[in-house]
Formats: sequence, C-alpha cells, structure tokens
Amino acid sequence: MFDLIGKRRWFYLFSLAITIPGLFFILLTPFTNAGLQFTIDYTGGTRWEIRFEDDSVTPEQVKVVFAQEGLEASALRTGSGFIEIKTEEIVGLQVDVPEATPVPTLATGSGSPAPSGSAAPSASAAPSASASAGPSASAGPSASPAASPSATPTGNTQIPTEGKLGEVAIALQDVLGPIAEQRSLTSIGAVVSSDLISQAIILILVGSIGILLWITYRFRDVKFGFTALVALLHDVIVVVGTFAILGTFFNVEIDALFVTAMLTVIGFSVHDTIVVFDRVRENKARHAGEPIDAIVNHSILQTFGRSIMTSLTVVLTLLALFLFGGAAISDFILALLIGIVSGTYSSIFVASMLLVDWQLWDDRRHGRMVATRAPRVRRSVS
Repeated sequence: MFDLIGKRRWFYLFSLAITIPGLFFILLTPFTNAGLQFTIDYTGGTRWEIRFEDDSVTPEQVKVVFAQEGLEASALRTGSGFIEIKTEEIVGLQVDVPEATPVPTLATGSGSPAPSGSAAPSASAAPSASASAGPSASAGPSASPAASPSATPTGNTQIPTEGKLGEVAIALQDVLGPIAEQRSLTSIGAVVSSDLISQAIILILVGSIGILLWITYRFRDVKFGFTALVALLHDVIVVVGTFAILGTFFNVEIDALFVTAMLTVIGFSVHDTIVVFDRVRENKARHAGEPIDAIVNHSILQTFGRSIMTSLTVVLTLLALFLFGGAAISDFILALLIGIVSGTYSSIFVASMLLVDWQLWDDRRHGRMVATRAPRVRRSVS
C-alpha cells in the first residue's frame, strides 16, 4: 500500500513553494506598483479603449496628450490596434449626450475640421438614440451636468464630444490623427468601487465562516472544520498570488468576476475535502483502534480516483473555454482553472495531512499514545 501520509512533509514543502512567491507579490501590492493590478471596478476611474486610423500611434504618445490636458493616465496596447487608457474619474462625463443630441448640434459643436470629421460616423446613431431619449433631449447641453451618471455603461462605442473627455478626444485627434473606432468607455466613481471592495471581502469572509461552522457541526469535530478552512486559505493564496505575479509581469488585472471565481473555487475545494473527510469518518468507525495516520491514508487512496476524475472533467471543460472562449472571460476562466487544480491538491495533500498531524499532537498532549502501524501488520500476518 502506498504511504502518502508518511510523505506529508514533502507535500508541506511543495505547498510552501507555491504559496510563498505569490504571498510575497500580494504583500507588495499596497507599497509598490507591483503585485495585484485592479480594474476600475475596484479603483474607480475612467477606462477608454480606442483605435486610431494611424496604427503607428503609441501608448506613450497618448499619455503625453493626456498630460498636456492636465490628466494623469496609463496606456497600453491591447491587440487589434486598440489602446487601453486608464485615468482618474472624469467629473461630468456624459457619453449619452452625443447620442441624444440632434445631428445639427453635432455638426456645429466644434469649429475644428478634424474632430467634426471623426464625429461624423457616430452621428448616424443619433436618430435612434433621440427617439429613446424623449423629453430629456429637449433639455439640450445644459442638462448634461445634472444628468451625469456615476457609472458609464460598458461597451459604449460613441466617441465623446462634450465635457472634459470630449476636449481630450479633440486634442488626441488634433495631435495624433482621427480616432477610427472606440471599443468601450467606462467610468466608475470612488464610492461604487469602495462598495465593491467591501462586498467582495464580506462575501468571502461570510462564506469561509459558514463553511467552518457547517463542517464542524457535520463531523462533530472542530479539527475537520479548521483543516478544511486552512485548505481554503491555501487555495485563495495560490490563485490570488498567481494573479499578483501575472499582474506584475504581464499586467493581468482583477475585475469584478474574480470574486465569483474565488467563491466557485472555495465551493469546489470544500466539496472535494468533504468527500475525503467523510470517508475518514466511515473508516474510523470501521477500524476503531487503528492509528489515525493509517485510517486517513486508506481514506485518501479510496477516494483518490474519484477526486482526480471529477476534477479532470471540470479542468478539461475550463481548458476548452480558456482556449476558445475569447478574451472577455479568459481571466475568469484562468482563475477557475488554477483554483480547481489547487483545490483538488489541497483537499488530498493539505487538509488530510494537517488533520493527521493535529490529531497526533492532540493525542500526545492528552497522553493518549496511539499505536503505530505495527499492530496492523501483525493482524495481516496472522
């Protein structure tokens, strides 16, 4: 019989090897630009993706124009010629006004030939937008400050022509040439982003505490609950740490879907841990008097195939989604992939091993010196 429990120190070392680097980069986040990179869902601000007709325009040139307009911005190329710009929240940003404003107003909004030329394609959407605007369209431009939203809908493809961002758009086109296409424009205020952060923390904490209480009640032993919670913490550090490393070197960001991925990983990890723990409880009743390390080792070997096959089917599905699902969900799927693999590993090689060490320590502390595996060998020989 293969002795997994006897090699538990090697598994502890492996867990440290995959968690310490990630934890290091996580701790760097508050103090440096390295570590976790957050989208504006959590930081607040404006995110703008545009593509110039001149493909030679660089993100550095875009940053210079923003600086000339008094805005600090970061810019990077995201593929297909698009440049992603992130800057502070622009007060009074209203991208719906160009859609609801009649076409003649767009034509006379600026005396500069270049901006008016670039705004011509967007003017074609004005009739449909004005129909839905109703009475609000009659308020004219003076109503735009009061109607400024706290969060701009994602996926807006209308290039802004008014407000501070409209001025920046004009400046960009004057210096760098016409904007050929806008992929998205999103603005989220600081209040919205702080609410998202607090909600994410509460969700994870409440979920973890609920899991601890339920497993403790279900198995009538606090050791089961706490070791399952440590395995969850292991998985969280692995996933978050991986994204901290990817954020440092490849600018991979954490968005609102990341919390959904973490809660899914937590649920899957607990499911796998309960499968092993339930077999441990059954074997403790069947083989009363045997040492706990032998019982847990039997339980792991009995459930090992089921755990691997269950995880493998999920991993194959996620891998297909990661390869062919598109960039919009790639980071979300990547978090799930890492978490599912880590959750399977931690259920077998972290939670179970910690349960054995804790039980052996508790037996020594109370003077309950348990038998070694020798009695089981003698019974098998006789």
